[in-house]
Amino acid sequence: MVHLVEKNLTTVRKQMALACQAVGRKNEEVKLLLATKTVPLEKLKIAMEAGEMLFGENKAQELRDKFPLMEQHNQVEWHFIGHLQTNKVKYVVKYVTLIHSVDRLKLGQALHNQLVKENKTMDILVQVNTSRETSKFGVSPELALELVEQLSQFETLNIKGLMTIGKLNATNNETRHCFQLLKQLQTQIRAKEIPRVEMDILSMGMSGDFTVAIEEGATIIRVGTKVFGQRYLPDEYYWNENKLQDD
Repeated sequence: MVHLVEKNLTTVRKQMALACQAVGRKNEEVKLLLATKTVPLEKLKIAMEAGEMLFGENKAQELRDKFPLMEQHNQVEWHFIGHLQTNKVKYVVKYVTLIHSVDRLKLGQALHNQLVKENKTMDILVQVNTSRETSKFGVSPELALELVEQLSQFETLNIKGLMTIGKLNATNNETRHCFQLLKQLQTQIRAKEIPRVEMDILSMGMSGDFTVAIEEGATIIRVGTKVFGQRYLPDEYYWNENKLQDD
């Protein structure tokens, strides 16, 4: 009997392929990252058996708990996609290959300090608040270039691109505008040819808007509920969890 997670994955893959086809992109240009916040291990293992190996976690504690339990699968790759507080940096850099949510210089400094201690480098994306919602993290679009330039001074950080969250509970057109803005920023920053800055990755699109994101140039989409089912709390809760006590 085919598990619901497998059925959902088949549906998402078809939708991804259709979105690529609609704008003349190749399927392999877009990676599916499975957002695992609050998802039990059994469901993750079903997704792995179905061929998915790219997972993204929002919380440092959940990442620490899940990583050892999946470590035996050496093909699994973890990304960090949630808001990252500076005091959690030391936990996160141990487990992930890409951090999607670097949104301020102070966080870049904390990452650099920890990576120097560990003699490591880390791939990062700069998170941009393209919807300008006060509930969201991310640098404002006007300051994105300046932040990229500042972060590029840290030799431990490899800037690979940009990330955004589309406007929540919005129409397709409003969401599309967020993704178009991120694409424009990618083009502008790339034109500056800043040393050690690549702009190859656009992480945008979640369960409700990933087809629009693909049409607008996403190279990584972050999908959770569309594959694993609804959570107890809405996405706004997780994205905004530390807004009041941000560092």
